[in-house]
Amino acid sequence: MTNAELFGEGVNLMFAGMGFVLLFLFLLIYAISFISTLINRYFPEPISVPTQKLPISQTQDDLERLRPVIVAAIAHHRRINKQN
Repeated sequence: MTNAELFGEGVNLMFAGMGFVLLFLFLLIYAISFISTLINRYFPEPISVPTQKLPISQTQDDLERLRPVIVAAIAHHRRINKQN
């Protein structure tokens, strides 16, 4: 075989390979969209129930419980950075 024939065969093989990969990717896209449609049809998202909000007093109690922890964390951070 001459160099031109080898080059031609290489180009044919390249286009055939790229064509099969492109075909496979399109097939994969359509398969995923089809499966997504089936899942959404037979297993729909549950209807979300609105959550009950905490009263303001309970939220403030949580903040008051966390205040010493936050102060200790800040003091620890400042102590570590002061040593370096």
